[in-house]
Amino acid sequence: MLSIEFFRRLLALAQRLLRRYRTRKQLLTLCEHELKDIGISRSDALLEATKPFWRA
Repeated sequence: MLSIEFFRRLLALAQRLLRRYRTRKQLLTLCEHELKDIGISRSDALLEATKPFWRA
């Protein structure tokens, strides 16, 4: 029988992957000035945004 802890961990993993996906897609909406503020280039943002959500 699967424990409650298993489902908690599974939910936490799903939340982490969704947050990673959303954060990467938000990089695409930033202007050059905002990217400079966080210290990355447009090409860095594109590279990060195109990674699969399961890759850290």
